[in-house]
Amino acid sequence: MRGLAAVPSYVVMQPTTLCNLDCAYCYLPSRALDRRMPVPVAEAVAESVNPWAAAGRFSVVWHGGEPLAAGREHLAALLAPFGPGVEHHVQTNATLIDDAWCAFFVEHGVRVSVSVDGPRERNGDRVTRGGGPAYDRIVRGVAALRRHGLPFSALAVVARPGPGLAAELYDYFLDLGCDVLGVNIEETEGVNLRDNSHDARLVTAFWAELVAAWRRQPRIHLREVEWSLRYAAAVLDGSADDLLPRRLDPIPTVAHDGSVTVLSPELAGFTDARYGDFSSGNVLAAPLAEILANAGRTPWVGEFLAGVEACRSSCPYFGFCGGGHAANRYFELGRFDGTQTAHCRNSKIHLLEGVLEHARDHQ
Repeated sequence: MRGLAAVPSYVVMQPTTLCNLDCAYCYLPSRALDRRMPVPVAEAVAESVNPWAAAGRFSVVWHGGEPLAAGREHLAALLAPFGPGVEHHVQTNATLIDDAWCAFFVEHGVRVSVSVDGPRERNGDRVTRGGGPAYDRIVRGVAALRRHGLPFSALAVVARPGPGLAAELYDYFLDLGCDVLGVNIEETEGVNLRDNSHDARLVTAFWAELVAAWRRQPRIHLREVEWSLRYAAAVLDGSADDLLPRRLDPIPTVAHDGSVTVLSPELAGFTDARYGDFSSGNVLAAPLAEILANAGRTPWVGEFLAGVEACRSSCPYFGFCGGGHAANRYFELGRFDGTQTAHCRNSKIHLLEGVLEHARDHQ
């Protein structure tokens, strides 16, 4: 975990800045604007991605805005330059999914992940541009996926962890029919300035409850919990040092205009008097592979890497999280070389503590 890897494991692409929803916790600054990615941007990215995919498994994640707001014709044109070895994923609010979109997913081999926060009453922050509830439109989209037999993942944001919530959410997603579930405790980042500090006991108990619910019916791959269990098992058998990669995944995000931001998609589209626009280059001016090879020279990236080393020397949880995320440091601490954030506590430290608490209670 020193420095940036030359080849990422996936690339995030922003086909449009536009989103048809206006979720209260969204971090995106330009989601009311329809700025679409030109096809030459996708062609430039594909020139680097296609050789990477030929050498091993590689994913492109289409993440907006709302990627489906780009329209099927335009999204198909953006997918076209990528070779058959590239796996395509889309993160969507599902409100636009219908039979035609399902046919599109099948034709282009696109894997779908749906953003939904649980039962109707848990989706109060997910609203339309007019402020109305979006839940019925979301479940109609999910119903279309199920009608066509398309597997899908789900991603839920938890604003206020509390007793009983984790079990409720897990039962809901079992019924929803997803095969993978990710759970994010709301983060203070981007244009979302809401406080994300919570009582440590409540957050730890939330994660412990989620583990218990999953163990009763482990039919869903539970992203955070399964990673925690892998880490705990590796600690016990002495192989924990082998879990994290030797270099950080650069996780390049290619914005609609071709600019490349590494390490945190949440930084794309923002500017700062000290750090500029956080970009390490533009694929219309230089190959993506070249941009990534030089990304470590971007001033804020060097500051972040110094922060990773500070975490390594000071935090007993470093082997679990690898130093946290750049965007959380910036938006919570105002710089990149700080260490612990509320996100670290909510989604790393208390997560692992919750898993261990469950293990202790069920020995």
